[in-house]
Amino acid sequence: SCLQLGLERFHGVCILGFNSAEWFIADIAAILAGGFAVGIYTTNSPEACHYVADNCSANVLVVENHKQLQKILEVQHKLPHLKAIVQYGEELKEKRPNLYSWSEFMELGKEVADAQLHEVIASQKPNQCCTLIYTSGTTGQPKGVMLSHDNLTWTAAAAGRFIMLTDATERQEVVISYLPLSHIAAQMSDIWSAMTFGAQIFFAQPDALKGSLVDTLREVRPTAFLGVPRVWEKMEEKMKSIGAKSSTLRRRVATWAKGVGLQTNLKWMNGSSEVPMNFRLARHLVYRKVRKALGLERCTKCYTGAAPITRETLEFFLSLNIPLFELYGMSESSGPHTISLPHAFKLTSCGKEVTGCRTLIDKPDRDGTGEICFSGRHIFMGYLNMEDKTREAIDEDGWLHSGDLGRHDKDGFLYITGRIKELIITAGGENVPPVPIEDAVKDAVPIISNAMLVGDKAKFLAMLLTLKCNVDTETGEPGDDLTPEAIEYCQKLGSKATKVSEVLSSRDKAIYGAIQKGITAVNERAVSNAQKVQKWVLLEKDFSLFGGELGPTMKLRRPVVVQKYKDQIAQFYSEPEPPA
Repeated sequence: SCLQLGLERFHGVCILGFNSAEWFIADIAAILAGGFAVGIYTTNSPEACHYVADNCSANVLVVENHKQLQKILEVQHKLPHLKAIVQYGEELKEKRPNLYSWSEFMELGKEVADAQLHEVIASQKPNQCCTLIYTSGTTGQPKGVMLSHDNLTWTAAAAGRFIMLTDATERQEVVISYLPLSHIAAQMSDIWSAMTFGAQIFFAQPDALKGSLVDTLREVRPTAFLGVPRVWEKMEEKMKSIGAKSSTLRRRVATWAKGVGLQTNLKWMNGSSEVPMNFRLARHLVYRKVRKALGLERCTKCYTGAAPITRETLEFFLSLNIPLFELYGMSESSGPHTISLPHAFKLTSCGKEVTGCRTLIDKPDRDGTGEICFSGRHIFMGYLNMEDKTREAIDEDGWLHSGDLGRHDKDGFLYITGRIKELIITAGGENVPPVPIEDAVKDAVPIISNAMLVGDKAKFLAMLLTLKCNVDTETGEPGDDLTPEAIEYCQKLGSKATKVSEVLSSRDKAIYGAIQKGITAVNERAVSNAQKVQKWVLLEKDFSLFGGELGPTMKLRRPVVVQKYKDQIAQFYSEPEPPA
């Protein structure tokens, strides 16, 4: 059908919609017909869609529904290569030339002889590009990461073997597809590894990340599951709020079981293999029930990746005997580079290199921390039409420079300590990695949803804070109402606030006091005076995809936040300096 529509060699087929069988079919069809498979984030504006479709000279655009179609129709006149649009998720609301329903699109292929398709397939080479992944562009315009047939097939097989995925001939793995397929993590896990090992895929509902994922998990009971940190954090918050409402006895049993779970798992992590009696009891009383409630009773492989996760969340799940295996990589390495495994796992480490992948720590400091560089068959070909950017990423010796800072421990486990670009360099020249300080503040003040440290080129550090609030499930827009857990926390402090606006308008003494107390406690543990948070402000809206502060995988987009809240940040530094 793609060939019948006139798809030319090395031209894009862009797919704009939530995960579905049609998404997979269009993606693989684009590749076999000699084009590029190109996912577009469903949250993209019409301009952002235009940028991608234009950049890859798209001949065909596949959209899910009328809403996504409108974005394309708005920019269609600026897409000279576009020959056809296909809509798969719902019936067409209007007739237009070169606009096809999915069934009409599938019919088109009947005109084309199999020999014509086989000729195109036979002409393809392993080192040619077949897929473009557009980096979500937290800095500047997105770049089209060119991945070859070999990048995808080699990585899918190597990573799948490394995590010991079971081949379908023995027992079929069961996976839920819900993360954006325009992102490499979902594509590698849901399409390429799944195809290599014959996994069975279930598609979640489009509102998965807004709350329905829990129901899908219970229904499907996957054997392997990849969650971005925000998914695990939301589960943790929900479980804590349910826990807070249960009877005293239940709470005591849960606390006991979590203590046993954490101690036992930490011992296993350090090489012990004994299964103590109290652990067996706790497994029977608590862990199995928790797993069942989460839909994870068959899941031996729970992964987290795509953004940093806090130690607190890792320990919370570990205490319930659910180890979260961290993996690390980037679009430019076809997804995974290092992965934690059940028998090779350390808290807060991203694990060890997938067999066949190599790491170099470039320009290490005294502690052995430097820029993490990768090499192997998973390294991308380059950025489409951006040779200068490609040269910045891959050096003359073929090492891909990640832009991440990290180190290896004595056992070869990789730890990420921050991003080179997100390091805050104070006016005094001190390098401050923001994430550990932000995590410590969130840990100290449970009502805080997001914390972002600022202070680049400034005399002291300050922090933007948001409160945990309910989110509109339709739009994803954060509301004014505090979450039930947040309200409970306020009540404990003696505050009657139930809305963010109430806390802000009255500068609620109890809550402001608790936040200051938490920050003071974090400051007492600071490495140096330069790493102390001197000022902070509460913002009226939480960060969200809707507001643009978070990217598609819920990663904090620091440059966007700095721009959006520049007045509040300027305020920190326009007043007299805080007392030393």
